Amino acid sequence: MTHLRSRRRLALAVPVALSLTASLGFLPAAASAAPRAEAAVQADAPRLAYVVNTKADRRTIASVTKAIAAAGGTVVVTYDKIGVIVVHSANPDFAQRIRTARGVQSAGATRTAPLTPAGTTEQGAAQLLSKAQAARTASVSAASEGSEPLEADQWDLRAIGADKAAKINPGSRKVTVAVIDTGVDDTHPDLAPNFSASQSANCAGGKADTRAGAWRPYTPQDYHGTHVAGEIAAARNGVGVAGVAPGVKIAGINVTDRDNGLFYPESVVCAFVFAADHGVEITNNSYYVDPWLYNCMDDPDQRAIVDAVNRAQLYAQKKGLLNVASAGNSNHDLDSDAIVDDSSPDDSTPVERTIDPHECFDVPTQLPGVVTVSATGVNSLKSYYSTYGKGVVDVAAPGGDRRYQIPDTPSKNGGILSTMPEGAYGYLQGTSMAAPHASGVAALLKSKYPWATPGQLQALLKAQADNPGCPASYDQDGDGTQDAQCEGGKRVNGFYGFGIVNALRAVK
Repeated sequence: MTHLRSRRRLALAVPVALSLTASLGFLPAAASAAPRAEAAVQADAPRLAYVVNTKADRRTIASVTKAIAAAGGTVVVTYDKIGVIVVHSANPDFAQRIRTARGVQSAGATRTAPLTPAGTTEQGAAQLLSKAQAARTASVSAASEGSEPLEADQWDLRAIGADKAAKINPGSRKVTVAVIDTGVDDTHPDLAPNFSASQSANCAGGKADTRAGAWRPYTPQDYHGTHVAGEIAAARNGVGVAGVAPGVKIAGINVTDRDNGLFYPESVVCAFVFAADHGVEITNNSYYVDPWLYNCMDDPDQRAIVDAVNRAQLYAQKKGLLNVASAGNSNHDLDSDAIVDDSSPDDSTPVERTIDPHECFDVPTQLPGVVTVSATGVNSLKSYYSTYGKGVVDVAAPGGDRRYQIPDTPSKNGGILSTMPEGAYGYLQGTSMAAPHASGVAALLKSKYPWATPGQLQALLKAQADNPGCPASYDQDGDGTQDAQCEGGKRVNGFYGFGIVNALRAVK
């Protein structure tokens, strides 16, 4: 892997990040006079959102702000600590013009659809738990001392020893994991005991809204973030399910566009900065930044997106946060020579393109210092959908596999059971579900080693993992063709990175 993620990454993120900034050429643009404003922009011209990235000093930002206005842009919010300015403009030439302004290092549109007055890594439809299923599961769980009512169906907790780990150390109240996602329903009885409202917000559009309840999902169908939150820190309170780290705090940062549910770059920039400035220790990122599944560095808009989000997540790292992200559900090899992307842009009309994953990046999962997590099923085998790649995947975790890896549980459901909005429970599968298991184990490690830096925490996470090694065969459907090729050995490989996370080992 070159550029954003080298084949042999260092445990500490900051040195890699500094070399990244230079290697990508995020340097001041050539000096030029600020362009004059357009004589007039059509009143009905569509507005787009942009990120304008500059050197993070007041004089440069002030100069660029004037150039933005001259080019027909309106500043929405300025993140002066990282040199990212979020802008709206109806000028179709705005990006081209602002890139020539003195002090602008990169700039581009964050969407292809106009502003008006879905990119998670969940695989397949949600399956809500019925009352009959809940009753059967509860009767089995009752036979296990200390179990939550629905824990018999949580094969994932047992797979990584989280049920036993909770009896030793359930996690510290001094550790908060922020779920950057579709919002978290903090009224859920399994989430309310551990929810931190003071560290939660709505960042849709790029500006944090901290009003009470702003972090909640817009509708019950925006269940993704609530499910993720339960996997991390559902309380052991005699209700429903349990999380991997049931003693830590959980926060919700809603970054979804209210109109189309997508995760636009400016919203994610806001989320990383907000989490960093509000005392969060770990962020969970079970999504990719829309509208591009992969952002290519030879495209100025996509390059600006990578630059802006990377600045924000590096800022979070420097403030002490570990950022954990899902690998994706396309069964792509991110260390291959070519990948076909037929889903981008996902906010307008997708166009098929063949990309080089060493030059086009899944954001935020392929950014430096971010922990990339692949998914496994009950048999500790890579889930059929999980994206992978040697030198890209750091660790693996249970994400579910309802097709080929069926557990011997009351429900026989290979998905992950967790919390849903309005007090419900349901099954989901995907690398979206794997990342929060890794985040939960990271929270347990942070509870045990509160002094650990993000780089040290990532090293600890890798050290406690169990690596099953590459399977002799990965022909899931039995058609005689390998469904994915695992590269590497027992210590580290493309399917599992350094191994499947282990909560019990983390707390011992």
